[in-house]
Amino acid sequence: MKRQQFVGMVEREQEALRRFLLTLCCGNGDDADDIAQETFIRAYLSLDGYDERNRAGLWLRKIAYNIFLNYRKSGMRHRVGPLEDASCVAGEGGADDGFRYQELEAALAELSRQERTAVVLHYIEGYQINEISQITGCSESAVKKQLQRAREELKRRIER
Repeated sequence: MKRQQFVGMVEREQEALRRFLLTLCCGNGDDADDIAQETFIRAYLSLDGYDERNRAGLWLRKIAYNIFLNYRKSGMRHRVGPLEDASCVAGEGGADDGFRYQELEAALAELSRQERTAVVLHYIEGYQINEISQITGCSESAVKKQLQRAREELKRRIER
């Protein structure tokens, strides 16, 4: 991949990648931005390992997810940022749209890291079970179980 192709990939993927990371980081925009920046740096440095037959988004999310895990291990704590930061996960509509998903965003923040990741990748990002397995390093059956537990927990929390 040439430099200009990489720049185009970054332009296409950066907004979706940041939404994914913002959800993983429970609305903490600073952490999401740090991880996104590190993701693009590592991706650029490892362009030789990129197989152009794969989806760029899948490749970048795998890198981002691994960086997220490393941040967590190195002391990044489960800090919740301002709720208005997390509202961009839901959509880009009018002012009322930010409140429409507030309850869902709060419920997502209460899920385990694995469940939240599976939900975001599957239901928001549109990835298939096998792709989520590649990104997270979990087996496909583990991803299915995470999604099942997450659906049950989200339903329980939202129906309260």
